[in-house]
Amino acid sequence: MKSSEAKAGAGKSGAGVRHAAHPHGAAVLKRLNRISGQVRGVTGMVEEGRYCVDILTQIAAIQSALDAVAMQLLQNHTHGCVQSAIRSGHGDEAIAELMEVVKRFAR
Repeated sequence: MKSSEAKAGAGKSGAGVRHAAHPHGAAVLKRLNRISGQVRGVTGMVEEGRYCVDILTQIAAIQSALDAVAMQLLQNHTHGCVQSAIRSGHGDEAIAELMEVVKRFAR
């Protein structure tokens, strides 16, 4: 793994899991900032008493945008962190963690 990575036990799967800087961090942050603006917009719509269907349409768009960000992060994690863990002999742990994350999105 890269030297910029630090051991962290913050992940749900436990100790020994390594976390790296996100290779597309700037793009992810840009998307999240855009989503944050959408959420603020929906808040304003509710405060103004806008039509429910319009609000629900915006909420669906926000959910879709969040799903896209999550898929990008999942892809980055698989090609970066999981791949590195497999190469370094820690594949079983990384795959188990990956599968737990995938299960959360498969509901």
